[in-house]
Amino acid sequence: MTPLATLDHVTRRFGDLVALDDVSLAIEPGTILGLLGPNGAGKTTLLSLLSGRRRVTSGTVRLFGGDPREPRTRVGLGSTPQETALPDALRVREVIDFVGAHFPQRVPTGELAEEFGLTELLRRQVGSLSGGQKRRLSVALAFVGRPRLVLLDEPTTGLDVDARRTLWAALRRQHEAGATVVLTSHYLEEIAALAERVVVVGQGRVLADDRLDAVLGLAGQRLVSLSSPSFAAIAALPGVHRVEGSTLVVADSDRFVRDLVASGLPFSDLAVRGATLEEAFLSLTTAQEVAA
Repeated sequence: MTPLATLDHVTRRFGDLVALDDVSLAIEPGTILGLLGPNGAGKTTLLSLLSGRRRVTSGTVRLFGGDPREPRTRVGLGSTPQETALPDALRVREVIDFVGAHFPQRVPTGELAEEFGLTELLRRQVGSLSGGQKRRLSVALAFVGRPRLVLLDEPTTGLDVDARRTLWAALRRQHEAGATVVLTSHYLEEIAALAERVVVVGQGRVLADDRLDAVLGLAGQRLVSLSSPSFAAIAALPGVHRVEGSTLVVADSDRFVRDLVASGLPFSDLAVRGATLEEAFLSLTTAQEVAA
């Protein structure tokens, strides 16, 4: 399957700062890709290179087989950067119509407004909208041109929980209609809820790139919770990496349970689970910091 976009050994420097360090990545059609990393990891720089807003220092970026800095190449691209500047004096309908006029096969204004919950705001001036309403409008604009690929940088920042989940539903529908989506988010549950593929970056490098379940497995840890009057002694058993409240972090849960039973120490309410996305993310980025 031909990728919609690729980065081939891309490095981007800002003076002495290396924002991306020899990154290679291919974005195939038909997926939702979650891009994770701590602040300063290079996520926004990566998206800005894909959208043609910045140049590489070395390496190659291709978008739909062409140069992303060429306007004609970007016709099939939609994007919502972290910071957007919308004209306060225009009405919501006018903003959608203005942006939509740049695309040959645009989504009708009413249809787009209904999809993203903007119908009741169409006659409102942008300057009168709340921060969350402006953010919804910004995300909606990324889809007005029926894009093949959409880049969303922190799309739900400023939204409450209900508004975020409403936007998630809209993104899923757009994906089902054919849009490939790349998104960054500080909300790890958002990536877990939406993404099929997860790329973790840290200090400008790709630390993991795989299916969501495979990335979870890369954390290499299991979490064991239990109740015991001898909890301190249980926490001292071999194989316990660390203790987090009433939870023990172990590498091999099967072996730990065998050792626990053999110890004869009393316990109850034993439960074993894998790492969450947040725990896997922290494990990967912490390991990189230690290695550095």
